[in-house]
Amino acid sequence: MKSKGLKVVLLMFLFVVGSLGLIGCSSEQTGTKSQEGQKAAEEKTYVVVTNAEFPPFESTLPSGEIVGFDIDLINAIAKAENMKIKIQHQGWEAMLKAVETGTADIGASGITIRDDRKEKYDFTSPYFEATQLILVPQESNIKSANDLKGKNIGFQSGTTGETAAQNIFGKDYKGLKGYPDLPTAVNDLFTGRIAAVIGDNAVVAEFVKKNPDKKLQLIKDDAFEKEYYGFIVKKGNKELLDKLESGLKKIKEDGTYQKIYNQYFAN
Repeated sequence: MKSKGLKVVLLMFLFVVGSLGLIGCSSEQTGTKSQEGQKAAEEKTYVVVTNAEFPPFESTLPSGEIVGFDIDLINAIAKAENMKIKIQHQGWEAMLKAVETGTADIGASGITIRDDRKEKYDFTSPYFEATQLILVPQESNIKSANDLKGKNIGFQSGTTGETAAQNIFGKDYKGLKGYPDLPTAVNDLFTGRIAAVIGDNAVVAEFVKKNPDKKLQLIKDDAFEKEYYGFIVKKGNKELLDKLESGLKKIKEDGTYQKIYNQYFAN
């Protein structure tokens, strides 16, 4: 009886020691996985998509490098938040779809904050105030939006330029001409296929600045309301949105935002 009792005690002792060892291993494994998860999060590269046909906010150099106001801002935000980012050019609609489906993380392309877009994306706080302007040749007799009635009007499809034109002339107005990007619309203005282009103020102003030989002019109209740009993330991605908000706040407070703004819009 004593021998059997001793064996039982020894077996129980070995069982307890073994269990403690397993618990220790489990804790170490959990800790390792936690550390690996944290490290992976720190090393994550966020994909930023843009439509690099929207100068001065984004455009592509002959070298293939994507540059512009939005690009400088998102790089500054990433630096402030110690984020790694990769910037890719896509078409306007493709860019929006990539963020919506999660194949890209951030959209940065002069995206106006609108209620209908908020149903699909989460926006950062506004970082730029804009409005629509009418771009016409200097010899044009167009002085306001009303003067465009009966004429062909160009804009970039899917943008607030299209919305503004539809609000003034109606969605069924046959003179509305949508284009995949603003440069294509402006090219048709140069050739006379359309009488005017409606587009974001800073962008159409850039065309006037870069093409002095084309003798273009800008028309303001009270029918166009103020707009505000924001960066977008997939709906519900609060963690990433918070990072962008934090970075945007930091670069505004330390003067980086103003420095970048002055570089593009001071003159």
